[in-house]
Amino acid sequence: MTSSELLVDAFGRIRATVHEAVRGLTPEQVAVRVDADANSIAWLAWHLTRIQDDHIAAAADVEQVWTSAGWVERFALPFEPSATGYAHSSADVAAVTVESGDLLAGYYDAVHEQTMRFVEGITDADLDRIVDASWDPPVTLGVRLVSVVNDNTQHAGQAAYVHGIVLRR
Repeated sequence: MTSSELLVDAFGRIRATVHEAVRGLTPEQVAVRVDADANSIAWLAWHLTRIQDDHIAAAADVEQVWTSAGWVERFALPFEPSATGYAHSSADVAAVTVESGDLLAGYYDAVHEQTMRFVEGITDADLDRIVDASWDPPVTLGVRLVSVVNDNTQHAGQAAYVHGIVLRR
């Protein structure tokens, strides 16, 4: 297995988990917070997708799907277009509301397609390329991609957990 094939598989698993977490849910169900400050499925799915979109677009030197394909307008959230959910307050989490889980899945799928176009062409040598020199040590493409996979799997798993709670209520 090549590095590229490994990344394709990892991102494919994230996609499947995101779909399972949002499938068939109403706007009220995706907005459920298990306590007053917990993250909702809507926020978790939106945030993990924004992180993937932001980080992959920067590494690939392309525009984010969020802005290039009109997702920012479809979601109509009360944030700057550059917002990814990083350091969001409880009030910010509550502000992430959507018409359905399908909107979240649609945005994730669009980001997934851009991600696949990028990672399918990655070679092992590419993984050592510096993509963010503002950190010490500077962040390589390999480290950035592992970071995105890690963040995405954690949040997708959290969304799937909340989905289970919502269905059992």
